Amino acid sequence: MKKTFIAIVVCLLAFGGSAMAQKNIKLGHINSNDLMQIMPGRDSAQTALQGEVAELEETLKSMQAEAEKRYNDYVANQAGWTELIRQTKQREIQDMAARIQEFQENAQKQLQEREAELLKPIIDRAKKAIEEVAKEGGYSYILDAGTAAILYSQDSDDIMPLVKKKLGLK
Repeated sequence: MKKTFIAIVVCLLAFGGSAMAQKNIKLGHINSNDLMQIMPGRDSAQTALQGEVAELEETLKSMQAEAEKRYNDYVANQAGWTELIRQTKQREIQDMAARIQEFQENAQKQLQEREAELLKPIIDRAKKAIEEVAKEGGYSYILDAGTAAILYSQDSDDIMPLVKKKLGLK
């Protein structure tokens, strides 16, 4: 989406020269990373997410300890087992390793979804404030300086103070 936006801006700048000469374009910028750092509710969202991370890590450690225990048992006792028991134990270890891998993948996916869920209301509030400031200030475009999406820009207005004011932040 950012690449599409940049491409549109580049096309407008490249091909719309005569049209832009007639219309005054007002640019603004904001560092969305800095804004997110000071948004109310962000800290509680991070704390909730860290709690879930700790819970998942504890489960993973437990699974890994059990796998290690089974592997050590296999190594210590394999010489005394029949071929059928050795193969069965090997499959158990392989199955446990696959379950651990699956758990890690599912946990990562779950954490990403949860983070998006926790941050969505915060991001929506920030976007709304940015849109309101842009409309009130008569800006044509607001660029995000926090994502390094700007390759070149002439002077533009930093709207961070206006967005902070809109959100009631210091």
